[in-house]
Amino acid sequence: MTMGTRLLSEHLIKNRFPHIRYVRIHSQGKNTATIYAWNNDLDLPDKEIGSLKQFASGHLLPNVCFKVKSYNMVQNDKVPQVHELPAPIVQAAMNRSLDQHGITAVMNRMFPYGSLTFDRYDSISGTIHFAFHANPPVNDIEKERIRQYLYEVIPLGSACEVAYC
Repeated sequence: MTMGTRLLSEHLIKNRFPHIRYVRIHSQGKNTATIYAWNNDLDLPDKEIGSLKQFASGHLLPNVCFKVKSYNMVQNDKVPQVHELPAPIVQAAMNRSLDQHGITAVMNRMFPYGSLTFDRYDSISGTIHFAFHANPPVNDIEKERIRQYLYEVIPLGSACEVAYC
């Protein structure tokens, strides 16, 4: 199964709708995601909303229910900021055939002092559970980086949790 990430989906939208100036997709799991967009006029007319919804349902992830909102709602909806990402994370996120093995492989290359393993997937909540084994224990800054990178490489419509061992 092809897994679509935030970066890949945003790239596909920008290619299909070159007049869309700003696009941000956010998901908190539960097989849902929101597309935030503005055109060159910093607007999102109803016609554009319809076109984006139709494109998302037909060309992005079939198991994800997409909402479309005006880009200015990013702040109101408390969508996390996008941070600069290392090239291996971007490359993995743009890989159309990324799977759980690819996710753990790229994460283990990024954090060689530990080992990330897939634990389970909770289909009810849309949460992917991982375990990260490290000695010495991982500090809060490293945990935040792991969270940010996983957010970029897991499929849209999913959330993740990491147990640190």
